Amino acid sequence: MTMNKPSRNEDEYFARRDAELLRRRRAELRATQESMERHSHYLKCPKDGGDLGTREFHGVQVETCPRCGGIWVDADEIELVLEHHENPGILGRLLQDVFETLRHPLADEEAALPRHQDRTVD
Repeated sequence: MTMNKPSRNEDEYFARRDAELLRRRRAELRATQESMERHSHYLKCPKDGGDLGTREFHGVQVETCPRCGGIWVDADEIELVLEHHENPGILGRLLQDVFETLRHPLADEEAALPRHQDRTVD
């Protein structure tokens, strides 16, 4: 009685197939974990973890935390405020600066870096 031994090509085929199935399964698992993580933080206060409530002020929706009194505003909401108010006042100017930072985050990070002078050693 002779037993047929699988060929080398067959072993390679199944090894590649198993590796691909494992890669896909890990990717699906990562996506599921990221989605669950994102969902667990949805409408939670970043400061104290409390549940945020959504309120509307002058046609702009903001998220507020009843525990710490925090106010959370999205970039779209900041833009809406800036578009509809001619005299922004100090808060409007603050929001304008924040909005500009959101538009160009790399430029602001570079501006915040300390400047070093080139020094030559004699």
